[in-house]
Amino acid sequence: MKYIICVNTNKNKTRTTSGTHCIEPIKCGGRNPRVLHVGGFNSVRRAHCSALRNITEEAMICQENTIHYCSWSVAVGGLLYLLRQMTTHTPYGRYVDTKSPGMMVPARAGWFIQELPSFLVPVLLFLTTESLPGIGRHLLLWTFCLHYFQRTFVFSLLTKGRASPLHIVVSAVIFCSMNGFLQGHYMLHCTQYHSEWHRDTRFITGVLVFFSGMAINIHSDYILRNLRKPGELSYKIPRGGMFELVSGANFFGEIIEWCGYAVASWSFPAFSFALFTVCSIGPRAYHHHRYYLEKFKDYPKSRKAVIPFLL
Repeated sequence: MKYIICVNTNKNKTRTTSGTHCIEPIKCGGRNPRVLHVGGFNSVRRAHCSALRNITEEAMICQENTIHYCSWSVAVGGLLYLLRQMTTHTPYGRYVDTKSPGMMVPARAGWFIQELPSFLVPVLLFLTTESLPGIGRHLLLWTFCLHYFQRTFVFSLLTKGRASPLHIVVSAVIFCSMNGFLQGHYMLHCTQYHSEWHRDTRFITGVLVFFSGMAINIHSDYILRNLRKPGELSYKIPRGGMFELVSGANFFGEIIEWCGYAVASWSFPAFSFALFTVCSIGPRAYHHHRYYLEKFKDYPKSRKAVIPFLL
């Protein structure tokens, strides 16, 4: 069913096509008549019109229980994964047992396959479902997608890493699909921002932090890719950029990214994902740090594992 909200020439009433009148005028419009383009969701809530509220609820369905349980699953899952990594290495990269009988996936194919759902799922949600209006939410959605566009279509094609076990790739696909839905659905259909959210201090600060982290992550990956000449397999000490301060500069950059995104979106799903990121790749940086210290006698003693000057 299509709904159109229009402002009456009286300017004291807002009228729907069904003939129901509201006391408070609400600005709306847009390309799709089923989407209510209002000056923020709070404007709808203030309107003394039950018919308008019903239309709003029908136009933007939010799976609140799914979002709630998925967010808690991501947060708790991250903490459990942290505990697991305190006693064992995740079998990827330098920690892969090449003599393992399991099927292996080439590095480029593996990264492409496992990162793609985090980009594809939010984009499909945007293209195939109705979404709430607002510049802030759409900027945040595309900020999230930008990271995974770079990881899927740029990083995966440039990486020189080792093959990964099939079960690791499958696990990553499942998580990225779930998280892509969680972040995309919440941002498009659930979160309630005011119309000026893109000018809010939290949004601006978070976005700046996000892009700072992204720059660190991309630059650190560039340094790692160019450590070895073609055909070389041995590991070398990374130098330059944030590697002068931490052993896991690429991990540090990604942690900064998602902490910034959590601040910019100010939402439980984003904070749960930021926590998961810290718990999942923080220990990897620590393992890398120990590896470097054991392998290289001349490794800089002043470097920390993942947090400059602290840890």
